[in-house]
This record gives sequence, structure tokens and C-alpha cells, in this order.
Amino acid sequence: MASETAQMESEPRGKSTRNLMVMIAVCVGSLLGAIDNTVVNIALPTIRRDFGTDVATAEWVVVIFMLMISGFLLTFGRIGDMRGQKSVYVWGFALFIVSSALCGLAPSIGMLILFRAVQGLGASMIYVSTPPILTATFPPSQRGKVLGLQVLAVYVGYMIGPMLGGWVTDALSWRAIFYINVPIGVAALVLSVKYIPRVVPVNQSEPFDFPGAVLFLATFSVLLIAMNRGHAYGWTSPKIVGMLAAAVLMLAIFVLIESRLKSPLLDLSLFRSPTFSLSATSSICNYFAMFSTVFLMPFYLIQGRGFSSGSAGLLFTVQPLLTMVFSPVAGAISDRIGTRWPAAIGMAVLATAMFLLSGLGPTSSLVYIEIAIGMAGIGIGIFVAPNNSSMMGAAPRNRQGIAGGVLATARSVGMVLGVGISGAIFTTLTRSHTQAAFFSGFQISFLVASALSCVGCITSAVHK
Repeated sequence: MASETAQMESEPRGKSTRNLMVMIAVCVGSLLGAIDNTVVNIALPTIRRDFGTDVATAEWVVVIFMLMISGFLLTFGRIGDMRGQKSVYVWGFALFIVSSALCGLAPSIGMLILFRAVQGLGASMIYVSTPPILTATFPPSQRGKVLGLQVLAVYVGYMIGPMLGGWVTDALSWRAIFYINVPIGVAALVLSVKYIPRVVPVNQSEPFDFPGAVLFLATFSVLLIAMNRGHAYGWTSPKIVGMLAAAVLMLAIFVLIESRLKSPLLDLSLFRSPTFSLSATSSICNYFAMFSTVFLMPFYLIQGRGFSSGSAGLLFTVQPLLTMVFSPVAGAISDRIGTRWPAAIGMAVLATAMFLLSGLGPTSSLVYIEIAIGMAGIGIGIFVAPNNSSMMGAAPRNRQGIAGGVLATARSVGMVLGVGISGAIFTTLTRSHTQAAFFSGFQISFLVASALSCVGCITSAVHK
């Protein structure tokens, strides 16, 4: 009898230890992916100088990483549903580690861009498989909390990435920012192989939609390039208008093809669930506002108010810091009271923050600036984990991978549109190069972000 009791006690303890190791492994993966999404930006001038290349070419070190992540999310989400999320995660992590070392060893700018593409491929595999792994490992009563902790890891990466990139580049070299991924990544990979449970997929016999994968990659590539080069070519130039029109046309063709396949890359039936589709819409609105802020605030602080880059970075640190604090708390609360109201309240706080930021002027106090930026961080922190939990909970078990892909794609779409549209508004309104036009560009851009955040608040509040 005593031995049976001991066995019963050891099983929960063993499961708890395994779950903790899974949490550590996937959080390290999320942390490294987020760091490498931002760490290179600060080192880009040094990289350009060392290779003796122009700015347009050097920018591809950043752009190709974003492109590979976004363009392959649905592909790897679907592969995860067919072959298992653990396989996608482990192989993606291994690819990320190897390519990080190769980036550090790159002999030319062309090879660095190539290795960054491979690194982005690995990061895409990590991003898309993390939510399904956590959803499968932990019970529904803990889903919001663990997804909140994963969001915490992401925002820690976003926060320390620029600081780490600057410090490591100055103290060692830009190559060292890639080398540091290797020992940390190997340790987390060992934990992943040992502790992440392998869930046998229920749809292994379904065929893979190769045409859909190629068409989605092409669509997102054209959209990302158009948004990235709009400032250089002009938003009304034939090149940009043509690329945006092509992206819309390809997206329509993609949706049409997917709706007619028995085993599509993107299972459109997921969007028949109001919870899933409205949560995806809310996510796009959230990341639109977030990346509008990330894009515009450096211009305001440095160009508009004369702060140094270091001071501006320090002022902006409050946003990811508060997001880190509120995300796990909001996730845990959503496990108790449901996801609807935490997500809606988070978007309402974010909408208020965007409205406050629209009031920034040439004499706005530091207290006002910090309150507005801080409220944005709080709103994002309250929203993300409950909304992610809502989306993953609305998807059936055999579509968790593609649900994770849609979740990550919504983030990428919001990011691209936030930077692109706020950039288009800002550059259009500041053509006269007057101080009034400069601050008017900020005000209109943040009012648009506030309006879309209000839409996200509504879509969060109405879903079940």
C-alpha cells in the first residue's frame, strides 16, 4: 500500500518536472528567436562597414530573416500537424543553432544574407511549433499562464536584443552576437529532445499542399518587400502600387485554391469559429499598434525632441518591461475567468495609449511620454496571452500546428502593416519638412493605430 502511494506521488512529481523542462526549453527558443529578430539591427552599420557594402544590400540581413520567418509559418504549422510538433521544433532549433554559427563565420555579405535566411527558416519552425507544444503539454486550466510565460520570454528577447547587440559589437565584434546562440541553444536543444513529449499526429496520411505553400510564400514576400521599400521608392510609385496589387491578387487566388482542397495548407474551416477568427483579427490590430509605436517613437524622440539614441532607447524600455510584467499575470487570470475580458481590457488600454501618443508635441513632458508608452506596454501585456490562449483553445487537436501558424502569421501581418501604413502616413504628411507637418504626421498615425485598437477591443469583447 505504501509503495502504491509512493508511486502515485512520484508520477505527478515526475510529470511536473518534465513540464518544467519543456517550459524552459521552449522559452529559451522563444528568447533566442526574439533576440535575433532585433539584435542585428544595432550592429548593421558595423556589418556594412566591415564588408564595404551599401545600405540597401546590408538591409537584407534583417529583411531576409523576417521574410523567411513569416513566409514559412503556415508551411511548418501544417507539417507539424502531419509529422508532429516536436520534430518541427527540434529540427528547427538545430537548424537555428548551426546557421547562427555560420552567420558568425560568414566571409561575405552575400553569405551572411544566405545564412540569415537559413536562420530565419529555423526560427520559423521554433515560433510555429511552440504554442501547440505548450497546449499539448499543459492542461487547459494552465494554458493562459504558460502562454503568458512564453510571451514573457519573447519580450525579454525584444528588450535585451538591441542592448545586447550594441554591447557585444563594441566589446567583441558583430560576429559574437551570433556565436552566443550556440552554447545556449545546444543546452536548450538537449532539454527539448529529452523532455518534449512526442504526440502522434492523427492526420499523417493527408497530402501536403505544395502549391499553396509556394503561393503563400510568394504573397508574403511581395507584401513584405513592398512595405520595406515603400519609403525608398515612394508609396504611390508604380513599383510599390504594382507589388501591393500583386500581393492582393495572389492572396485572393490562395484563398480560392485553399477553399477547394481536401487537405489545404490553411484550413479555412478554422475561421468558421467566431472565437478563432475574431481572436486573429484582434491580434493583427494589437501588433499593428505595437509596431507603429516601435517604428514611430524613435523618430519622435531623436529627430523631433533631440534625445540621443541611448536616451531614447532607455525611455522606450518601459514598454517591453511592463509587457513582461503583465503578460504572465494576465494569462493566469484568464485561466480563472476566461479570455474574453482580459483581452478586451488589454486592447482598450492599448487604444487609450495610442490616443495619448497622438497628442505628443514639441513640448510634451517626459512624464506624459512615459505614461503613454507605459500604458501601451501594459495593454499589450494584458492582451497577448489571453488572446493566444483563446485562439489555440478554439482549434481542434489535429489543427494545432496550423492554428499556431495563423497566430504567428497574424503577428507578422500586424507588424508589416503597422510599420508600412504608419510609415506611409508619416512620410506623406512630412513632405513639407516643417515642424508642424512633422508632429502632424505622428498625430494622424497614432490616431489610426488607436482606431484599429478600438476595433481589436470590440472583436475581443464579442467572441465567446
